[in-house]
Amino acid sequence: MKRYAIYGAGSLGTVLGAYITKNGGKIELINRNKAHVAALREKGATVTGTVELNVPVTAYTPDEMSGVYDVILLMTKQLQNQEVVTMLKDFLAEDGVIVTLQNGLPEPGIAEIVGENRTMGCTVEWGATLSAPGVCTLTSAPDSLSFHMGKMPGISDAQFKMVKELLELMCPVHEEENLLGARWSKLLINATFSGLGTVMGGTFGTVTGSKEGRAVAIRCIKECIDVGHAAGVEFAPVQGKDITKLFYYKGGFKRAVGQLLIPIAMKKHRDIEPSMLQDLKKGRPCEVDAINGIVCEWGRKCGVATPINDRIVEIIKKEQSGELKPEAANMGLFKELL
Repeated sequence: MKRYAIYGAGSLGTVLGAYITKNGGKIELINRNKAHVAALREKGATVTGTVELNVPVTAYTPDEMSGVYDVILLMTKQLQNQEVVTMLKDFLAEDGVIVTLQNGLPEPGIAEIVGENRTMGCTVEWGATLSAPGVCTLTSAPDSLSFHMGKMPGISDAQFKMVKELLELMCPVHEEENLLGARWSKLLINATFSGLGTVMGGTFGTVTGSKEGRAVAIRCIKECIDVGHAAGVEFAPVQGKDITKLFYYKGGFKRAVGQLLIPIAMKKHRDIEPSMLQDLKKGRPCEVDAINGIVCEWGRKCGVATPINDRIVEIIKKEQSGELKPEAANMGLFKELL
């Protein structure tokens, strides 16, 4: 029998594990947070927000892992990838795969450790928040849940099918020929709305509902597109929407139209609280370097200026050090860039 695990079953992983289990799958939820694991064992996985679920699940801490897995869905922060993936390599079946559902561009680093023939990438098109041990709040509308998944060279059709069928126990999985383009599209959304949501101390809706937020967001989007294009990326559609057509501009009129479209495009995800902000609230380092920082890094490589993303990184790092509070007043720090 095939064995499946979610490693790093926090907010997103708990919701995913609950859905997979509810719909007939067997999967182990693994997390270092002992209180969370204890609650999952005692009370099951509770999902609130846009749905109401309570599902008995199998949960372990990493030190309780044994044997090997055919699929490990990786949902930790990228900050620990070298250490975590090296450890997980020993728990991966010979023809097993690690599927990274992380933000940013994590596949190449994972493939260096376990091999391209055991690395798959998937973008998550929904959000959730860990409300209490064993309890998560789904913050995206139920009809907007989806995954976009691709495979790296060496991944077999059987491996791909196995992972696709597992994830489809939750929601639709779109097979993505252009995985790099899907990654950059998700990176654009995270850099813009997670980045600015963390700057403002709020949700995606805090950004889209603010005139100042929209004015900075449209410029952040353009920067990400400019950097991606310079790197040779063709951005993939996000849930059927061509984000470059919707939001890219060269003049003031198209920029103004793009700003008006932002709240409409993000309506079903307006309640998402950025994971970076969740980390800051818990006193943990956040992965801004793997999100906005990656845009800045590729901008430097490709000779494209990224002043908005540079400023987002600067502000979030000051929030992390306690020099600034995550609050709407921080939008004033972009004024000179507009």
